[in-house]
Amino acid sequence: MPKGEDAIIRKKNKSNRKKLRSESAKVSNRVAAIIAQKKRRQSGKRRMCQGMCFSLPTLEDPFNDKAMITDSKKKDKTKKTKKIWPSKGNDDLQEKGSDALKNKRKANMDHQSNGKNQEQKRARVEKELTRSDKKSCKKLSGHISEGEGCPSKFLISCLKTIQDTLHHNEAFEPGKPLFFDSWGFEFWRCYSNGRNVLETSGGCATMEQIAWIGSTAVDTITKKEKEGVSFTNPFLLFLVPSQEKATKVRAVCKPLKAYGIHTVSLHPGASIDHQIHGLKTCEPEFLVCTPDRLLELVSMEAIDISGVCSLIVDGLESSSGDAYLDSIKSIRQCISVEPHTVVFCGDLSNACLPAVSSLLPSPVCRLSREDFFVNKSAGIIQSVDVVGSAEERLQKGLRVLNEVFSNPLVPGPSKLTFVVGKDDNLEELVSAIRSKGYSASMNGPSCGAEVVNREKEPTVSVIDSEDIDDADLSDVEVVIIYNFDIGIEEYKNILAGMGRYTMKGKLHVILSRDDATIAAPLAKVLEQCGQQVPETLKQLCNSCVSSSQR
Repeated sequence: MPKGEDAIIRKKNKSNRKKLRSESAKVSNRVAAIIAQKKRRQSGKRRMCQGMCFSLPTLEDPFNDKAMITDSKKKDKTKKTKKIWPSKGNDDLQEKGSDALKNKRKANMDHQSNGKNQEQKRARVEKELTRSDKKSCKKLSGHISEGEGCPSKFLISCLKTIQDTLHHNEAFEPGKPLFFDSWGFEFWRCYSNGRNVLETSGGCATMEQIAWIGSTAVDTITKKEKEGVSFTNPFLLFLVPSQEKATKVRAVCKPLKAYGIHTVSLHPGASIDHQIHGLKTCEPEFLVCTPDRLLELVSMEAIDISGVCSLIVDGLESSSGDAYLDSIKSIRQCISVEPHTVVFCGDLSNACLPAVSSLLPSPVCRLSREDFFVNKSAGIIQSVDVVGSAEERLQKGLRVLNEVFSNPLVPGPSKLTFVVGKDDNLEELVSAIRSKGYSASMNGPSCGAEVVNREKEPTVSVIDSEDIDDADLSDVEVVIIYNFDIGIEEYKNILAGMGRYTMKGKLHVILSRDDATIAAPLAKVLEQCGQQVPETLKQLCNSCVSSSQR
């Protein structure tokens, strides 16, 4: 009869016990315990209680703190004094281990040095970014507080969410994060300083601009809610001229739903009953709508826009028609608070200028996504006069100065600057200005000319044409080029950089008969800006052409 598996296992265990008893009889109990522990260690087995022993608490040490401290000290001591001796057959492993140890130490040293280099590089980059950031902010606003920094991390995460969701859209520039958009950073600066924005690039808002506007609004909502402020009305109102534009704006703002922001689009493409039902079921933070449909819903008391904090007007051009402007004015009257307003308008003609001025109270800042001087100089009025002698030049400069400040109904500009040439008699000009009751400053706007109080006499700055490249004319509303001792490119830079914080700037140019060579390029600049070329400048151009033919 064959034996079963249980019988075979019992017999094997019995022989093992006999063997252990015979071996343990030859040695003492201590040595037998060491041998058994070694066998268990080599086989990879451990007792259940090994490493789990602990001391009992006492009255002096009820929480067993002293025992834990002594145990940790013993462990550290054993770790320091413990030595591992390699076996004879492991010489190769020892050499390899030592090499590996050396390589590991070297790698750690390299990693530490690389980490230090990266930290130094990061600190240097942050320092350069801070320096360039302050420089760009100084050019933009001229009034920077020390506590003012960069956009918050939450705003950056909102921009990243939009870009990650719409990465397939061709409107976004591939490989360029939205945070590095220069227009968006300037917009955030204006928004933080409480300045309304006039966008003069022309056309409608781009996808990047919509993303920055929406993310900035979400960041503001989050900060206000942390302070305990709640919003019962829509926070942002985005007015668009067509249904297609409303669809594009909502597509950009839709990814912000992850942050609890609901965007509702109201346009004539959907039934008004459906929109009324949708407005009852949710309380949107963003409203994207056409003016006519919004006025219709407001008249039916389907929505309340009295507490809108941010108003965006898109596509405000002279070609939009008077009906579009009238609808926007009616909507603005329905808002009882003073919202932060952004107007996208590339044509500041006489037809649009009154409407834009009524929508944008001061303080205001003109921004342009395009780097073209025509877009940046929208709203700047240029005038050219031709004189025959130095006395006529001085009289004309003083006449322009009196015209600027003579109207008692219209407040004068806060800053006025004369740009003079190297051959001009500065002492004669400054004394003539002071004789008219004005205080003249030779520092110039780039050297910290003081801001003028309108209740006092105005201050006039005089700057040399050689220093015009370093001058900051962003807050200068009126510039008089007393002597055209500059090139046409420098004239374009003055035109694009002056009066960034006003709706209507003025640039006066005084030419002489000797400036006939600059007359044709100057007339071309006036035509590009859509302004009328004076007859005196045309005659100067013709005289230059006739003299060249001779």
